Amino acid sequence: MSKNFDVIVIGGGPGGYIAAIRAAQLGFNVACIDEWKNAKGGPALGGTCTNVGCIPSKALLQSSEHFDQASHHFADHGISVSGLEMDVAKMIARKDIVVKQNNDGIQYLFKKNKVTFFHGRGTFVAAKDGGYELTVGEESLVGKHVIVATGSNARALPGTPFDEELVLSNDGALRVGAVPKKLGLIGSGVIGLEMGSVWRRLGSEVTILEGLPTFLGAVDEQIAKEAKKAFDKQGLKINLGVKVGEIKTGKKGVNIAYTDAKGEAQSLDVDKLIVSIGRVPNTIGLGADAVGLALDERGAIVVDGDCKTNLPNVWAIGDVVRGPMLAHKAEEEGVAVAERIAGQHGHVNFNTVPWVIYTNPEIAWVGQTEQQLKGAGRAYKAGTFPFLANGRARALGDTTGMVKMLADATTDEILGVHIVGPQASELIAECVMAMEFRASAEDIARICHAHPSLSESTKEAALAVDKRTLNF
Repeated sequence: MSKNFDVIVIGGGPGGYIAAIRAAQLGFNVACIDEWKNAKGGPALGGTCTNVGCIPSKALLQSSEHFDQASHHFADHGISVSGLEMDVAKMIARKDIVVKQNNDGIQYLFKKNKVTFFHGRGTFVAAKDGGYELTVGEESLVGKHVIVATGSNARALPGTPFDEELVLSNDGALRVGAVPKKLGLIGSGVIGLEMGSVWRRLGSEVTILEGLPTFLGAVDEQIAKEAKKAFDKQGLKINLGVKVGEIKTGKKGVNIAYTDAKGEAQSLDVDKLIVSIGRVPNTIGLGADAVGLALDERGAIVVDGDCKTNLPNVWAIGDVVRGPMLAHKAEEEGVAVAERIAGQHGHVNFNTVPWVIYTNPEIAWVGQTEQQLKGAGRAYKAGTFPFLANGRARALGDTTGMVKMLADATTDEILGVHIVGPQASELIAECVMAMEFRASAEDIARICHAHPSLSESTKEAALAVDKRTLNF
């Protein structure tokens, strides 16, 4: 006997669980299917983000940041520390507690919003009764609408699968039991830089191999250069323009043969290797063929601008479709799809989706980079303000970086904001809101910001667009 629902969501990550909750708020009878398991085999809602991505990585980054501060910066404040040690097992245990709190929080939200949860893999069986039949283990479900939010998986190097002991994906990188003496990373993207930062702070000798000739090519070039200077100073070894060759694993660790940017053969021996070369859409076991759900050449589900697939009343959101693989992008698409099902006009503006790298210094941006504006031939004005000239940053003891604002040369509309420095992940929110309301740089420059605060640097960057900074 099938169980019938108005909306069935496949996937309980940020996109899926948010879509399920919003659909329930709109009065639909909703089910959510998710197969993540915790250590005891029970449900672990939250997807990659909560279990092996955003949340646990931030927990480890925070722990390692505390250790780094105690090791190198407390003395500047008159705080003496002796016998400092890092208990890696306890750090990992704390991370696991943070993850569980988030898992449990989503289960609570499902109960609060009357979302029916099924633990297992959701698979399409056939179109049925004006909707779609799916199976979850022994259960049979029928939904009028189906939202696919199955996320993504880490991309492995050809011929070098993840064993999660020596060759690690983001999953294994979050479960390392002791500080590796030497750690290698392939890929200098978000995951690579964040995990590299964690273990460098705790004492690892970290070497990053990046195939591209430029560092953080998607980031504004001026900001990327500022960030790399900081990472070089910290001791992260970042090798650009390399071509990775054979990778061998053995009892003593991992050997990576590669060609450097000069074309010279090199060899790197490490205790652990993290591979961070991107992610691929996850449609494993979905049963797309059973109902004719269209996939593209990358394996992503094909959708239009409203997240509609080629099948009536089947939608897809998040990492499994086009667009940036970001948890908050998935959340916004989840809300928008639920509202579209209800006949409303859900809205997602890709131009104002913020990006963040949670290193130290943090890197955050929204909108277009200077190189993109130059490439498009758009006339613009730029203003920058260094944290070195910000009173709150001086008091924090963290004056690395700057705020950079780009505005249209004629209308003064803000086209992009790029930040490298303390709490960039929080500072970018004001800029996202400003761009969503199509504010001008002058609007930000005229708004009163608290003193002393890091946010004054945003105001000063806006003033700099008109060449009238007050504190630099």
